[in-house]
Amino acid sequence: MSTRPVRRQGPAATFGEYHAAHLPPLLDGRLRDLLAGQKILLTGVTGFIGEQLLWKILTELPDTRVAVLVRRKGSVTAHERVVSLARKKIFKPLVEAAGGPEQLVDDRIEVIEGDLPHVPDLPRDLDVLIHCAGDVSFDPPIDEAFKTNVLGTQALIGKLIEACTDQDGTLHRIPHYVHISTAYTAGRRRGAIPEEAHAHGVDYEAETRHALSLKEHIETQSRTSEQLTALRKQAERQHQQAGYLTTAADTERRRAEWVKRKLVEAGTERARSLGWTDVYTFAKAMGERVVADLTSSIKVSIVRPAIVESSLVDPFPGWIEGFKMADPIILAYARGELPEFPASPDAVIDIVPCDHVVNAIVAVAATEPEIGRPEYYHSNSGARNPLTFRGVHDICRAYFTAHPFIRNGEPVPAVTWKFPGAAPIEKYLALAERAHAVGERLLSFAPRSVRTREAAIALDKQAEQLAFFRKYFSLYGEYLQSELHFVDDSTLALHQSLHPDDVEHFSFDTGQIDWDHYLGEVHIPAIINPVQRLELARTRRGERSSTYKALKPSPTPVLAVFDLDGTVMATNVVETYLWATLPDLPLTDQVKEVAKVASHLPAYLASLRRDRGNFLRQVYRRYAGMPLDELNAIVDTRMRPFIMDRLAHDALTRIQEHREVGHTTVLLTGAVRPFTRPIADLFDVVVAAELSTDDQGVCTGFLDGPPMVGETRSAWLRQYATLHGYDLAKSYAYADSHVDLPMLTAVGNPVVVSPDVGLLRAARQNGWSVVDWPVSAERRRFLPQR
Repeated sequence: MSTRPVRRQGPAATFGEYHAAHLPPLLDGRLRDLLAGQKILLTGVTGFIGEQLLWKILTELPDTRVAVLVRRKGSVTAHERVVSLARKKIFKPLVEAAGGPEQLVDDRIEVIEGDLPHVPDLPRDLDVLIHCAGDVSFDPPIDEAFKTNVLGTQALIGKLIEACTDQDGTLHRIPHYVHISTAYTAGRRRGAIPEEAHAHGVDYEAETRHALSLKEHIETQSRTSEQLTALRKQAERQHQQAGYLTTAADTERRRAEWVKRKLVEAGTERARSLGWTDVYTFAKAMGERVVADLTSSIKVSIVRPAIVESSLVDPFPGWIEGFKMADPIILAYARGELPEFPASPDAVIDIVPCDHVVNAIVAVAATEPEIGRPEYYHSNSGARNPLTFRGVHDICRAYFTAHPFIRNGEPVPAVTWKFPGAAPIEKYLALAERAHAVGERLLSFAPRSVRTREAAIALDKQAEQLAFFRKYFSLYGEYLQSELHFVDDSTLALHQSLHPDDVEHFSFDTGQIDWDHYLGEVHIPAIINPVQRLELARTRRGERSSTYKALKPSPTPVLAVFDLDGTVMATNVVETYLWATLPDLPLTDQVKEVAKVASHLPAYLASLRRDRGNFLRQVYRRYAGMPLDELNAIVDTRMRPFIMDRLAHDALTRIQEHREVGHTTVLLTGAVRPFTRPIADLFDVVVAAELSTDDQGVCTGFLDGPPMVGETRSAWLRQYATLHGYDLAKSYAYADSHVDLPMLTAVGNPVVVSPDVGLLRAARQNGWSVVDWPVSAERRRFLPQR
């Protein structure tokens, strides 16, 4: 064993020198030799650290056997998931050497299908188990956090000991359990945090029972009549026009979200009441106590990384998957969306590159700790090479001054933070949230137009930014003011015991990191460049949110369904009624009829907000006494130019494109059938409201059936497709109003046309195509022919 002395560096030395009272296990040989022939089981290989850890072992430890515990995901088996993992860029040299991803997995990786806390039997020849899996969200529901980080750890250790135990109860081998935790299990302490168990009197078993019982309790609360009434009314305000089933589905969505939000709030408050920052660190701390309680007969090491970010060197500089804790700050700064920041400028943001963490884990796995005595290792940088928030700001400002982020074709200037503290920023956030609420209120009264849609998109972006800042500052607020100081004596001692041949590929001494190089030349470009490429591509495509796909013939029958008013034609049922009736009336009667309609408009609008079907019935009452043949004649002659003038040329073009590729075109409208006559030849099927008549053919003011609106449309569509063999998954629907949401969700290719705000937001949320079909004054006056 090497007994090289540990030499500390930097300001952390004042908090505690490593002393000879407890020298951690050190390395005595090359890692590939120390771990040769051993079988290592990894959990969490589909996660950030776990993926690189698997790569590291396969690349640098050729004589080490690897097994992985991976859960099935839907119909995708664990083996298939690992094969997909092997297709990633970092595994390419290994895949090429093996002859393919499947061969690499078959040759080098034993795949065990299972999940936490439902762990299957483990191999009996395990030497090391490295537990990387766990819920890494800072704000999971409390029950999920405890299921994964406490019960999952408990079940895994139980299965490990069981696999290594003979029938007589003796261990046939002493495995080494390496538990990957987090440095922030220290909670809301201040000052130096040594590499040892945290002192607290919290009963993890009682807390686990409480966490799991909360799920049932809050689920019960969510189903009380009072809560369901409140949620239903919220859903009705947004979706009432679309129909009862749409409202019911949204009510249930809101209920599930309410349950999750309450479980998150419960976890946060319970954690903070006991001295932790959030439920993530609380549950991880409870997981550490599980490890200490259940591992008296085996070897145990606990690795506590700080804030893990992109790799410094391996598998290549800047390797990262997804955004980590510090990255949204950097991106918001780049975009000019973060003019200030509520951190203490001299507070340390304890970042560690992922490859340093992985290298430390491998080195820890090669140690020989005493049985029943857990060893603790901090993988962090703040002890000997502190990086402050002011330091991050200065590096970011220098980088984005030299390489400004390009947004909407213009460079975003780099701002200078003054670090005013949390109170002024909280005041700014509250003011911005009130301004946003006023904007939403005004938007609800705005007429439908391009400007209204642009305003809605701007408000949505503002809402996303405010929600992000509110969540980020509340969730990470304590990290931004952190006075924790993680002593890393054991980790440094372990690093200094590396064999000279291992230093190049297994270094994890964070004291040697040059932050200007790491952030300015490695990390910031790694997270910004992909976002910048997407931004530039969006700018090149123009400002339209999306376009619809080019049409192709389909091997299965396809429908193309079009709404009329507001989609194919720029008009409404009140306007068409006046155009049909006024010209035949004397001037005085025209004035009276317009006045009558105007007097009913408030009632019409109120009805329209509640139920579009009832609104249509009220308007169609006004046709009472008009001969249907006379109405048809009026439409065919006098109203034909009126209707043709209001057709959108883009709609006519799109209808013709569908017919050219063999799709069946359908006009599905709540308008009465006479007004569809001038354009009926465009469609293979026309479904419209039918005016009821008496024996003399005079309109009664009633309909022969319910108007085709809301969920009635989707029901008709599904029934028609079933009867005639159409493939709705490949079919298209075009509509402009939120009331058409059921019809649009019934097809695989919904297209939203010049939408109202409600439908625009639904389209953006679902990723649907959004187009404008303006009615031009210089439109072409023709109909495409069959």
